[in-house]
Amino acid sequence: MMRIVMLWLCMALVAQVNANQLPAKVASVVTAFKVPLNSFSVLVQEVGGAKPLVSVNAAAPRNPASTIKVLTTWLALEQLGPAWTWPTEAYLRGELESGTLSGDLILKGYGDPYLIQERLWAFQRDLKNRGLRQIDGNLIIDNSYFLDEYVDPAKFDGRGLRVYNVNPSALLVNFQAIRFQFVPDPTAGRVDVIADPLPSNVQIDNRLKLRQGRCGGYQNGVAVSTDGSESRDKIIFSGNYGANCDDFSLMRSALSAPAYAYGVFRSLWEESGGKLSGDWRLGVVADDAELFATVESPPLSDVIEYVNKFSNNVMARHLFLTLGAEQFGAPASREKGRSAAQAILQSKGLYFPELSLDNGAGLSRDTRISAASLAQVLLAATASPWEAEFVSSLSLTGLDGTMRKKFRNGELTGRMHLKSGRLRDVFAVAGYVHARSGKDFVVVVLQNYPDADRGPGEAIQNALFRWVYEQ
Repeated sequence: MMRIVMLWLCMALVAQVNANQLPAKVASVVTAFKVPLNSFSVLVQEVGGAKPLVSVNAAAPRNPASTIKVLTTWLALEQLGPAWTWPTEAYLRGELESGTLSGDLILKGYGDPYLIQERLWAFQRDLKNRGLRQIDGNLIIDNSYFLDEYVDPAKFDGRGLRVYNVNPSALLVNFQAIRFQFVPDPTAGRVDVIADPLPSNVQIDNRLKLRQGRCGGYQNGVAVSTDGSESRDKIIFSGNYGANCDDFSLMRSALSAPAYAYGVFRSLWEESGGKLSGDWRLGVVADDAELFATVESPPLSDVIEYVNKFSNNVMARHLFLTLGAEQFGAPASREKGRSAAQAILQSKGLYFPELSLDNGAGLSRDTRISAASLAQVLLAATASPWEAEFVSSLSLTGLDGTMRKKFRNGELTGRMHLKSGRLRDVFAVAGYVHARSGKDFVVVVLQNYPDADRGPGEAIQNALFRWVYEQ
């Protein structure tokens, strides 16, 4: 009996000594890739445990990429609650008689992160059911609930048409995105381009050439650009598309947020028989304007699933701005969002002195947080009344979201709820592991070094997760 007790004490001592060291299997991968130990952070702690099982450089501030969405979504749940919704309002400025509005229709947004075209169509159907058929005026866009903090979409990485670079807007429709589908037609010797949705104010310049031969090349040979105008209302497709290629699609952004909202509104409105005689402009709802109809967003519990499972940047930025507006009043701004985040953390007894927030989404070179702080957020979430909503918003390994291809068809499939983050030279992950033993562990890995987002980062993370699963 004494021998067993002594063996247990020795094992406990070894575990305590090794808490500041990587597990041997993980350390061997780090050594093989010659990754400097001081360039990444790891923290592993059992949920309900008093101390970390592994804690390496856990206090060091690092770029977390999209894992910062873990913090943003948890703050939103704690501050707003899972049933929170965002309204979008329609106001009439003028008289409505016999289906015709002699004046303008005003759309006021409050930051709905999920006003996709299907929901806009349903909103339009409600407007028509209320008696509106023809608008003999303009569409006025009121996006004043968010401060105009426009950033050139190409500033981050030079890819201004990529949907992940879209700026937030209080009236954001369909993430400002268009799905372009390319359909080869060998008989006619051309490649057709189909846009969905197609805003009424977007032009498509199809310069694609169908070449004989197999499919191949970056984006199947499709190059996307604009004519260089600030309006971004002309999308140019060029290149050689292989005749043996199947249909291919790309998601790209176009226009500005208000111009896009108008273009999609007009297209859907006219497709269903409505009429709009004017154009669009920015404006603000007057105090005496008549509220005509309102559409509510899906609840926050649904929204955070899109944010975390699919790493939607602009939705995360809308959550961040909403926190600022709710805490300090409209118009929302990034600075108010940062102040709101610190206030909420302090109200929960959490102090992260190293925390530097940019936009709440992780699409930034300036955001900083430590692995220890992210782990505290994950642990705090397990004691929250909204634990189930938060945990289920994270991607399941091998099953859905950004983790659907990780650990597929094996023991680890579905055993982890994780949020990943990846930028050039940054690779991170944070979440929960349900181990073989039945224990639950919080795991945070922040890797900041050259090519961390490539092979080395993936190999180190995989080795660590397999080790945690065996605990």
